[in-house]
Amino acid sequence: MRCPFCGHNDTQVKDSRPTEDNAAIRRRRSCPECGARWTTFERVQLRELIIVKKGGEKKEPFDREKLTRSLKTALQKRQVEEEKIERISNSIQRKLETLGESEVPSKVIGEIVMDQLADLDQVAYVRFASVYRNFHEVKDFEAFIGTLSDETN
Repeated sequence: MRCPFCGHNDTQVKDSRPTEDNAAIRRRRSCPECGARWTTFERVQLRELIIVKKGGEKKEPFDREKLTRSLKTALQKRQVEEEKIERISNSIQRKLETLGESEVPSKVIGEIVMDQLADLDQVAYVRFASVYRNFHEVKDFEAFIGTLSDETN
């Protein structure tokens, strides 16, 4: 693996261990050239997923990092550990891979993320929903939060 700091081609693995949920291997690496240290994760990829955007015309490869960034944005300043976010990302990716389809509509991913956030953190759930469902006005938030109140009663 190439060093992300200096570009040196011959880096070393110092430590390998499974992640907490055993869904990936966490590797601590170092560069003998510049001395930098970093962590990489190795995950099983069951199939190549293609995401079909709204309208069905635009397609792009599934990007797990984009999914994780979306979760982190929704969970910003909430009391959720990084490890939990990684587990949720792994869970969502596994669900998508086990659907049996190589092309998945973006709407399916959005709904899975919404389900995960609803169980984890209501504030993050509302934050994600506001972007995913394209809220334009305060009344959109009020209507959505009203449905949350109805579900909990």
